[in-house]
Amino acid sequence: MPAPRFVDQLNTQIGNELAAHNQYLACAVYYDALTMPQMAALFYGQALEERGHAMMMVQYLLDTDAEVVIPGVDAPRATFEDVVAPVQLALEQERRVTEQINSLLRIAREESDFASEQFMQWFIKEQVEEVATMTDLLAVVSRNRDDIEDIEEYVAREQSSEADDPTAPREAGA
Repeated sequence: MPAPRFVDQLNTQIGNELAAHNQYLACAVYYDALTMPQMAALFYGQALEERGHAMMMVQYLLDTDAEVVIPGVDAPRATFEDVVAPVQLALEQERRVTEQINSLLRIAREESDFASEQFMQWFIKEQVEEVATMTDLLAVVSRNRDDIEDIEEYVAREQSSEADDPTAPREAGA
């Protein structure tokens, strides 16, 4: 059984991941409404990924006979001033999630909860990738804010090689 302090924070993180899902969904809808299908698809995919992270956490708690609590989340930001703003928001969100994941790992270590520490390792690696992706995307979108076709071309080229990670934890319900 994971340490109670870790369980409490992981349940909180489930809410954070679901809030991130909703925020990415709102970004996707924004780009979809602008007829930017590549950006919309990227953000719809990111939304599903965040939901998947939440479900991985749910599955871990279920597997360890810990209580699962699905917290409520605030509504996402749905309006943006330009095509750059959603990406800037996404980068800020990924940086915040990185801090949250690091905090979870810290708690697991402080509690000598070795299984939970091992579980969190995949998320550490994932956050490095997420921050790098959004940092690069922000640079491209900022540079091409008036050239939507260049943004779309970049996303189509860069996102086509995504593959499932066989080292990822199992998702509840999958």
